[in-house]
Amino acid sequence: MKNQEIANIFYSIADILEMKEVEWKPIAYRKAARSIESLSKDIEEIYKQGGQKELEKIPGVGEGIAKKIIEYLNTGKIKEYEKLKKSIPVKVEELMNVEGIGPKKIILFYKKLKIKNLKDLEKAAKSGKIRKLPRMGEKTEENILKAIAFAKRAGKRKILGYALPIANEIVSKLKKLKEVNQIQICGSTVRKKETIGDIDILVTTKNPKKVMDYFTNMEGVERIVAKGPTKSTIVYNSIEVDLRVVNPNSFGSAVQYFVGSKEHNVVLRRIAISKGYKLSEYGLFKGNKKIAGKNEKEIYKRLGLKWIPYELRENRGEIEAAKKNKLPKLVEMEDILSDLQMHTRYSDGNNTVEEMVNACKKRGLKYIAITDHIGQLAVAGAMTSKEVKKQRKEIEKLNSKFKNFKILQGAEVDIKLNGSLAADKKVLKELDIVLAAIHSGLRRGKKEQTKRILSAIESGYVNIIAHPTGRLINTREGYELDWEKIFEAAKKNNVALEINAYPTRLDLNDIHAKAAKEADVMLSIGTDSHSVEHLRFLELGVYVARRAWCEKKNIINTLPLNRFKKKLGI
Repeated sequence: MKNQEIANIFYSIADILEMKEVEWKPIAYRKAARSIESLSKDIEEIYKQGGQKELEKIPGVGEGIAKKIIEYLNTGKIKEYEKLKKSIPVKVEELMNVEGIGPKKIILFYKKLKIKNLKDLEKAAKSGKIRKLPRMGEKTEENILKAIAFAKRAGKRKILGYALPIANEIVSKLKKLKEVNQIQICGSTVRKKETIGDIDILVTTKNPKKVMDYFTNMEGVERIVAKGPTKSTIVYNSIEVDLRVVNPNSFGSAVQYFVGSKEHNVVLRRIAISKGYKLSEYGLFKGNKKIAGKNEKEIYKRLGLKWIPYELRENRGEIEAAKKNKLPKLVEMEDILSDLQMHTRYSDGNNTVEEMVNACKKRGLKYIAITDHIGQLAVAGAMTSKEVKKQRKEIEKLNSKFKNFKILQGAEVDIKLNGSLAADKKVLKELDIVLAAIHSGLRRGKKEQTKRILSAIESGYVNIIAHPTGRLINTREGYELDWEKIFEAAKKNNVALEINAYPTRLDLNDIHAKAAKEADVMLSIGTDSHSVEHLRFLELGVYVARRAWCEKKNIINTLPLNRFKKKLGI
């Protein structure tokens, strides 16, 4: 899949055009990039099956952008992009990875301080040169240094929501080989961590050579890092992928070892030693005799433990719970009956209400909340009161067609700096469900941000706090909150906290979601979809919930509509 590669190029084109003060084109390229990176299908396959016309059906992709996609698929380059890069002597992608640094600042930094890359930026900030620029200051400089440190920590880890489809695609290809008997994704990918370093896959086979030859020569392989009889490494769609061939009699122990986490495995090895055993990737041994290894569950059983779901293997109490037979019955994708955040053309979405509804029905959902923006968020095309009424009539008309499906008219409203909601109270009262979120003043301190969210929770109009920390994975750290106060207020006022399932958000994260669950606070899952392609992100929200030890009862999306309404008091 070259989806992410092409999306990244279009994002960069948008940034450079914005730096050159070109109007409207940056918006068009970013819209196309968002659509392309969210596709569930390989863009190359879309082109092969339907040519340019099929590409133009992708939201935001017109004739000009479609031709650039074709150019990249055929040549691996886009001439206009190469030309643009040469016109700006700055590493745009590198600098744009720093939170708070946009095209205008990049141009200012280059013109005034000749900053071309991250190293130059850090040097200038540390030497106090940035604070001397117009509309800058010590605080700006301090924030830039913090953001650079965060960008370095994030490194080259890939976002799960974009890496997982690649892992599944490779597994799907390998499964077609009759020589592959067993196959398992391992590592942080199968534990569903929000970011991954690389993809690990284990197989059993009687013909390792054929499997390795196929793996290293698959269509889409960019580079062969290493090739051996039982282990090979490739770069596939910009992600490093390791494939190991293991003995069938050791497949279970190898899976247990390579799934990890390291911390989880260390404790298991200690338990094995305490029982007179030795545990390794090759099996569980008593002396020289292997007593388990073929089946992973048998290993846990021999160690006196219930089998532990992959998402819990982080040494956060799961081993103690497994000893006492007190592991939670984790929520499953099949338990989810609704999606509680999505956007349509009424604000900044790519699809109509009806198109979103039909896609959700096909996915087996029983009810949904359409939550277009209202208020002051002009960049997201916030609806006017008139548009809210127009949308309500459309939703009522659609609802009259269905017996076993319900559309709730909701909205996502901004929480202003003073904690008030950026929408008319009369409009809020008429909505079925209201989500509130912070979209501005993201650098405010813990006390102020907590006060803003508490104000929204206690307003009497809000049902769900959306993406509560405002973070963007690998790009922006979330703001700090006093969670004890937030949980207390949410519980008291019957307000749910969202697990936003959009790949770059996953907000709440697993740690905060687990804390919310333990405080008996309701959790909701919303995909924050801006197109029908995004609806598949619902599973990412479920993965966060599972890593947070959530059971069906902890997630309000699992409730039938009547019980859901009663739970939220709507």
